[in-house]
Amino acid sequence: MKDVSILGCGWLGKPLAIFLKNKGFKIKGSTTSVDKLTILEEDEIYPFLVDIDEVIEETIQPFLASEILIVAITSKNLLGFKSLLKEIEKSPIKKVLFISSTSVYPSLNREVTEECATINAPLVEIENAFRENISLDTTIIRFAGLFGQERRPGNWFKDKKIPHPKGFVNMIHQDDCIGIIYQIIKQNSWNEVFNACSNHHPTREEYYLNARKILKTAPPVFDDSFPLKYKIINSDKVQKQLGYTFIYDDLLAI
Repeated sequence: MKDVSILGCGWLGKPLAIFLKNKGFKIKGSTTSVDKLTILEEDEIYPFLVDIDEVIEETIQPFLASEILIVAITSKNLLGFKSLLKEIEKSPIKKVLFISSTSVYPSLNREVTEECATINAPLVEIENAFRENISLDTTIIRFAGLFGQERRPGNWFKDKKIPHPKGFVNMIHQDDCIGIIYQIIKQNSWNEVFNACSNHHPTREEYYLNARKILKTAPPVFDDSFPLKYKIINSDKVQKQLGYTFIYDDLLAI
């Protein structure tokens, strides 16, 4: 059995914690909400109150008493992450799985692989802070747009026109996120960068028309007045290297 600490038991972190617990892992999970501590405990997740935007030195070491840390928070606080790294160096943690985003790639109207250049952004600086720490084996997963459970794309852009209708969508279902994370841990695939995105890239117009149709709500309004900007995320590496097959690979059939 491996001990895993999950920093951020939210939309992705909590179901991931439950999945890994059911696979036999001992799971510590963090939240920034006192009210959620009991909820985590009820799911047999060891609960901890951790907020990297606050002083963490006195409270975080029990949470970090694991072999693997999964970072599943949306904070872009570089200083907070640097403080976290200092605490990780004092802990038993040797492997880190950092959940990032394909938003780090610019939209240059072409396909994007892990080898492509990224933009200058706090998220990239945070990625690099983990990758450059020689005491850790860090794998970065860059997830595309997240959907599943209460995240229903048909509810997005409710009061806004949707730009770039002829561009393409990059999406990944929650179940595929969890499946890929599990395979990385199971196969000990560390010191890697993976894009994670469905292979299906319908146009934004096709995708959001279908999403509203599924919910039986009014069709969206599109705005094509801007110069077309898009990117198509290539996920070949995660599929070939991990042997992973996407569960949800037809975005118009969901």
